[in-house]
Amino acid sequence: MSQGVQFNRLMLEMRSMQMEAMARAKPEETAPQAVQGPSFSDMLGQAIDKVHDTQQTASKMASAFEMGTGGVDLTEVMIASQKASVSFQALTQVRNKLVQAYQDIMQMPV
Repeated sequence: MSQGVQFNRLMLEMRSMQMEAMARAKPEETAPQAVQGPSFSDMLGQAIDKVHDTQQTASKMASAFEMGTGGVDLTEVMIASQKASVSFQALTQVRNKLVQAYQDIMQMPV
């Protein structure tokens, strides 16, 4: 697969996750219901696990390529590496926003 196709797939995954989060954040306007969805900490934990899995996959592919294992293409290794890098950067930005929000809340007058 080309890098553009992998990038597009990653972007589609990120957009679908964003749409899910936005759909959960909107309150029901017709009839308020006590729907208990996954908590933010659960969603964050799942995102961290997914980033970890992506990094592990990229690392295994790189090791397999370095050892000369058949069926491992350099382009696939590079795509997996970039995917892991982008997902880690996105997670880092989420963490930075959380820290900033916490600091803003702590500085609010009581």
